[in-house]
Amino acid sequence: MSTLANLASALAAGRIEVIDLTHTLDPDFPVIILPPEFGQCARFRMEEVSAYDHRGPAWKWNNISMSEHTGTHFDAPSHWISGRDVPLGSVDEIPAENFVGPVCVIDCSAETAQDEDFLMTPAHIEAWEAKHGPIPAGAWVLMRTDWSKRSGAAYLNMAQDGPHSPGPSAEAIRFLIDARDITGFGTECVGTDAGQGMHLSPPYPAHFILHGAGKYGLQCLANLDRLPPTGAVLIAAPLKIKNGTGSPLRVLAMVET
Repeated sequence: MSTLANLASALAAGRIEVIDLTHTLDPDFPVIILPPEFGQCARFRMEEVSAYDHRGPAWKWNNISMSEHTGTHFDAPSHWISGRDVPLGSVDEIPAENFVGPVCVIDCSAETAQDEDFLMTPAHIEAWEAKHGPIPAGAWVLMRTDWSKRSGAAYLNMAQDGPHSPGPSAEAIRFLIDARDITGFGTECVGTDAGQGMHLSPPYPAHFILHGAGKYGLQCLANLDRLPPTGAVLIAAPLKIKNGTGSPLRVLAMVET
């Protein structure tokens, strides 16, 4: 059998499980809050057009609106100033093969349970590799924090000095790009950066370094606790929006049972 035929057979037989890493889009799902002098991310909104009634007797449909960066979403290089001139930097230009690849899940949930401002460092990555092997080139790296189990105000975790949530250090992102040549990096929080990432150097290092290097981001992921450290395959295809800087999407992972 061919590789694809084997895959189809394994899916049909239940030897491969498809795990949904996506939050449900609804008007209550939190979005990032910026200082008031900046423009704001729009929440998801759905307006009914018809529902098998006088507005459309045989069909039901809705109009929807939201920011490109609402809910579980994809960040393209053009999202950040460092990536504005990156070739193939918008979601409609990214080669489709980059949306599918191996995934490594670095479990930082114990650390984040103790420290809401936890920063993952190269030392944490190297300790993970000592147990699970080196991160392969072209992999997606996901930072598990179990933050997705929070909801509402606890998810954004705002204080007087802004949001508090875990994320990677600048050194960790540089290591993943320069030493491991990853495809992208993902988190369970509202952004790929820590909540206090504006105070790091450079500010918001995951965004600045990732997108400047032509890499991609995923945020607001869920169910990372259901993935193995290695061996899963990620599928993360954003909407093909002309000149889009990002997109809500359905993130899936295939895992051998």
